[in-house]
Amino acid sequence: MLLHDYLEGHANKTPDNLFSDFNSRTLTYKQANVVANQFAAALKSEGLTKGDRFTFLSKNSDEYALMYYAASKVGIVPVPLNYRLADAEWEYIINNSESKLVICRSDEFVERVHGFKANLTSVNKCISINAKTPDDSWTDFYDWTQSQPKENPQDDIKEDDAVYQMYTSGTTGRPKGVIIIQANVVANIGQVDKYIARIPVPKNLLVAPVYHAAAAINHFGTIARGGQNVIHEDFNPAEVAKTLSAEKITNTVMVPAMIQACVYMVPDIDKMDFSTLDHITYGGSPISPEVLTKAMGVFKCDFGQGFGMTENVAVLCFLSFDDHKEALASKPNLLKSCGKPVEGGAVEIRDENEKEVPRGTIGQVCAKGPQVMQGYWKLEDATKETLAGGWLHTGDAGRMDEDGYVYIEDRIKDMIVSAGENIYSIEVESALMEHPEITDAAVIGIPDEKFGEAVKAFIVTKDGKELSQEDVIEFCKSKIASYKTPKTVDLIEVIPRNPSGKILKKVLREPFWAGKDRQVG
Repeated sequence: MLLHDYLEGHANKTPDNLFSDFNSRTLTYKQANVVANQFAAALKSEGLTKGDRFTFLSKNSDEYALMYYAASKVGIVPVPLNYRLADAEWEYIINNSESKLVICRSDEFVERVHGFKANLTSVNKCISINAKTPDDSWTDFYDWTQSQPKENPQDDIKEDDAVYQMYTSGTTGRPKGVIIIQANVVANIGQVDKYIARIPVPKNLLVAPVYHAAAAINHFGTIARGGQNVIHEDFNPAEVAKTLSAEKITNTVMVPAMIQACVYMVPDIDKMDFSTLDHITYGGSPISPEVLTKAMGVFKCDFGQGFGMTENVAVLCFLSFDDHKEALASKPNLLKSCGKPVEGGAVEIRDENEKEVPRGTIGQVCAKGPQVMQGYWKLEDATKETLAGGWLHTGDAGRMDEDGYVYIEDRIKDMIVSAGENIYSIEVESALMEHPEITDAAVIGIPDEKFGEAVKAFIVTKDGKELSQEDVIEFCKSKIASYKTPKTVDLIEVIPRNPSGKILKKVLREPFWAGKDRQVG
């Protein structure tokens, strides 16, 4: 089975069923397959062959939804760009991937890429969608595709051919290109489907950005079952609530912050009809019991959590619908878990010597399964390190309980070793966030002559309210062990984060570790 087989199969069996609805423009499966065929043929017309890369830069759109299938048909590998990145980051990824073609949707993205177009080392052509072009060096997407053949290309694509190359967020260095093959995607579609496939023909709201692994698998899973994607270009809480109700949506994927925004920021949401909504899946972080209770009351549907990373397509573990019900009924701590390994995959918690640790002990979360990546693009050493022994080393510190549930505690690189004790920054951050005047927090380790590393906190307060360092430290001592509490606290205006919302701890560490041989004590 290949990714594009799903589209072609439904185009043959149910040609008149809707593939997508975007800005009031609908495509049936038959129409979608034709556009994908022409898109694929246009890629080949530029001299691109199987294994070549091209970059796609857009917010959510029906062209984006079709792009993965068009590329899959001919084995030409898309590089979906995070539209929230800076120009310099775009330039790096386009050049690093050796993309031969760039496709941009919207005036803003075309204009920005045109500004550094002369620096692109491999790009031979630039394509624009729904945009004013700065000069004739850009070609309109529909002019480019509509004269191409409408038939399936019938290229010889294999299960071990690359299907896309997504880049990691790069919180600790340059982003790395993750090579995902056909077999990886098909496996993960099936693994997730076992949890959510009770809807025969889903009508999915695609609102999370499709450059991201979680939204991509949500999209792929919908098409695998012959469903329809109602596509939102951006997240707007009021519009999401309206669509979930008025369009009779059956399911969607959001992050907890999006769910929270919907249930707390949309007026009269309690009066809307969500009777067709079967479930909402979320990822990226745990959900609080308060938000889950409120959301279940509003949407009256089931909730599930997927945990994973770009390096494993999307999902390694899943916290099921029943798990969420049990958490609210009697086991609230279960909401801190990311669930159990998906079928066909395995998760072990290992120490620094690659030995599995006892249940309840924190170590590195390592995973195995058919959804694990082929490797990083042209980074042999990084690939060997991350896939050592055939196991994906996630870089997450976590534990597994006696029932097999996995709990993520921190990033391994964010662990602080002070006086021989392992301190996980997320535990300290959680304690800080319980303070009624603290709105955001980040914790790092800084050099300390006596203890090797000392815990340092950065906090943001409501309206910049002054809090004494001593008071903050004492507050933490009431929540966690004394040795884990910050030794120093800095009040700052904003915690630095990347476009995906991850704290840029490298930025916070740099002034303290400058000139040091290692970034640990």
